[in-house]
Amino acid sequence: MTGAEYLVWLLEAYDVECIFGLPGDTNVPFYRALYKSTKIRHVMARDERSAVFMADAYARLTGKPAVCECPSGAGAMYSLPGIAEATASSVPVILLTSDIPLKGEGRGMITELDNAKLFEPVTKLSVQLKTAAKIPETVRRAFRVATSGRPGAVHITLPEDLLAEQVVFGEEEIYAEAACKTFPSLQTRAPQAVVEQLAALIDAASKPVIVAGGGANLSRATGVIQALAERAQIAVVTTITGQGTLPDEHPLALGVIGDNGFHPHAARAVDASDLLIYVGCKVGSVVSIGWTFPVRNVARTIVQIDIDAQVLGNTQRNDLSVPGDARLVLEDVLALVKPHEARSWLGPLNEQRDQFWKTALPLLTSDASPLKPQRVVHELNRRLPPGTKVLSDAGTPTPHMSRFLKLPGDGSRLIIPRAFGGLGWAIPAVVGAWQASQTTRPVGLFGDGSFGMSCGELETLSRLNVPAILLHFNNGCFGWIKALQKMHNAGQYLSVDFTKLDAACIAEAFGLKAWRVATPSQLEAALDGAFAHMGPVLIDIVVESIVDELPPVYTWMKASGKDPLLAV
Repeated sequence: MTGAEYLVWLLEAYDVECIFGLPGDTNVPFYRALYKSTKIRHVMARDERSAVFMADAYARLTGKPAVCECPSGAGAMYSLPGIAEATASSVPVILLTSDIPLKGEGRGMITELDNAKLFEPVTKLSVQLKTAAKIPETVRRAFRVATSGRPGAVHITLPEDLLAEQVVFGEEEIYAEAACKTFPSLQTRAPQAVVEQLAALIDAASKPVIVAGGGANLSRATGVIQALAERAQIAVVTTITGQGTLPDEHPLALGVIGDNGFHPHAARAVDASDLLIYVGCKVGSVVSIGWTFPVRNVARTIVQIDIDAQVLGNTQRNDLSVPGDARLVLEDVLALVKPHEARSWLGPLNEQRDQFWKTALPLLTSDASPLKPQRVVHELNRRLPPGTKVLSDAGTPTPHMSRFLKLPGDGSRLIIPRAFGGLGWAIPAVVGAWQASQTTRPVGLFGDGSFGMSCGELETLSRLNVPAILLHFNNGCFGWIKALQKMHNAGQYLSVDFTKLDAACIAEAFGLKAWRVATPSQLEAALDGAFAHMGPVLIDIVVESIVDELPPVYTWMKASGKDPLLAV
């Protein structure tokens, strides 16, 4: 068999069902081998960056490491942004880049590039194979590294001649490690003494709060967090990537904290806490509002639980650092904590939450034109079926979705790439989400800056008949950057405005059903039509720019003279 055939055999052994990628000059042997597979389907993207974004979403939603592949040269370079996002977001993506033949190294061959070195800064492991004999052990190492510890991306570059090389392996060499077919793999528990110390802190606290970060979702810890919160009556707040840890209507779920799309009552709970437990949260610049929140209080005990020991105490002084997988650690804690009656401070916090939503209702039901993003979220909330996966770009939709989208705790998720905030993620991500599960239709949210970067993938949705519902927030500018220029450059705008395209016409040209809306009645009709239509759809929504009305961003509100904890 060829090296490529053994590679496909190994991927099948790891239960890989889907590979995202693009054909090229150097991966022809791999495609020849993949063509023979009856277990793996190949999803062709329109560029390599999109292929990795698809894999990223697929991994987040399946709990399995995702595989993508691309050819040499520009193909490898285009895949770099997605791989960087995956690693920084703790998502296991395995990238296979085919490369020029080994005999071409150093001879000026077209697309020659040191791929292994290129990906070193943005992966957990990046290697180049020099012999086909190393394929089995390297593939196993890739899955092991990608899924264990803090998950992340791994890169293997395979020269074309190795893929075509005839090679013989014995059965003892061709196998998969069952533990690394899903993630997180090879999880570790915290020392018993540390677990007992944490349980004692929870029992002794009067105002405990859990801050659930993205690691809570990645470790599948949501169920045990809810059980622990209910048993010990702990308030739960989340980061943007931790959303959905508890159902949003749960009396212990207070909402999102941090700089972007926060809930005032959630922030007040953190500020008033006497025990703050960060779970799977790096305590980065957004959740801590530039490491200013909450104000250090000698009466507050800070605990941090993380699978990556390097994260513990990295940005703040912890009173207790707990190394280990979030789900396993909290399962051990749950077995030790005592049942608690409802804590007295939770009633007023829920009253504040109710008041927040009452105050927000005029924004959510506003008939203003251009449409307010809040109205778009409100209408979407009313129509989302159980278990919906909402995939949003990091730009215009983020603060409004984080603040106003309601997740009912039935498997629904809101996923936003928060590590680097790159645009162009949502459209390819819905393809990965649909490949992950075809039980519910994915919903993609993005602004027109993002649309311009990835609209070519509308062809992929059309070709594969991915029944995604795409909402395009059309305000004719890079809204986030324009708002910053308004605040810091006295409204002297440079290179942030562009033509307000009719994205509906563009979508129709790619074969999608589309609507362009500018009024509440048009929005409602379009959403009803979109959810009724079983193919891919796009709604081009002319919305108010965040330049015109300040979005719920803590630092922006504060800079404008508003009290972030009072404003809606």
